[in-house]
Amino acid sequence: MTTVSAVSQRVTAFCERYGLDVPILQAPMAGACPPALAVAVTEAGGMGASGAVLDDTAKIEDWVRRFREGSSGPFQMNLWIPDAPPAGDGGEGAARGFLERFGAPGEAGGPSPVFAEQVDALIAARPTVMSSIMGVFDPPTVERIHAAGISWFACATTLAEALDAQEAGADVVVAQGVEAGGHRGTFDPVAAESTGVGLLALVPQLADTLAVPVVATGGITDGRGVAAALVLGASAVQVGTAFLRSPEVGISAVWSEGLDAAAPETSVLTRAYSGRPGRALPTSFVRAWSGDDAPPPARYPIQRALVGQWRRGGAAGVDPGNQWAGQAARLARPEPAGVITGELWRSARDLLGL
Repeated sequence: MTTVSAVSQRVTAFCERYGLDVPILQAPMAGACPPALAVAVTEAGGMGASGAVLDDTAKIEDWVRRFREGSSGPFQMNLWIPDAPPAGDGGEGAARGFLERFGAPGEAGGPSPVFAEQVDALIAARPTVMSSIMGVFDPPTVERIHAAGISWFACATTLAEALDAQEAGADVVVAQGVEAGGHRGTFDPVAAESTGVGLLALVPQLADTLAVPVVATGGITDGRGVAAALVLGASAVQVGTAFLRSPEVGISAVWSEGLDAAAPETSVLTRAYSGRPGRALPTSFVRAWSGDDAPPPARYPIQRALVGQWRRGGAAGVDPGNQWAGQAARLARPEPAGVITGELWRSARDLLGL
């Protein structure tokens, strides 16, 4: 079988299974995935998404309602698998002391959403896909997901994680390369800073080893990246940074300009925003946390809550939002998400001769 026919068979089978016209999935970017973005991607033939880690039941229900008002197509909803409780104060005291240099804190935030309630809300919403990051769902949850007719996509950053996900019952593994913007999906929060496999190495090894389809994500921002990932063995791609500058997301001008100016080596892995490593622009706030006088950021979700508290206080020097950025950020264009979706596939298809 030729490479072109193998790619065509994988893509066709995946698209038919999940109701897609094009093998383009929007990454579930928590805080940057309004329903309008998901609707635009889905209506262009791909699959929209919601990153629901910060959402309680009411917000989940509202997002789903607004999406379904705009589209009857497929969509994905994503949750983080909770970390084990940190030992001691999780670094909170030292992080609080360091944040005081930026100004006074605001009001403390409310409690985080309850994971079990989020799971219940997602299953009740009946998305096409429930996806996980930072680990795998437990067996009873997997059974409930499948019983509801929902597919489970599990994010993995290594071959070992991918095998664990497949063993746990994942229908698809999302191979996240270290190039990806936003949070690293590594199962072990400690290993997340030292485990960095590029997509070029990760995808073919997962495709050769797993019995389930592979979706590639990380550094894919134009048709060349889509085509390369499919040739390497992926059945579809998932893109995030490529959509950040679209009007449906509406990020700040400062963030958008930073993405436009970013070289491949510009973005950095940082725990400054949440306590979990993620790839972001090197703002002065992010750089401060890597200074010689800086303590380690507090463990997740303590750091996230602290940064939110200082933001509510309007502290100067604290980024008003997380400025995530993949390594191919400069290729992201300020165009409508539907246009981006269509062009990603048209360009890839031309390169592949499909």
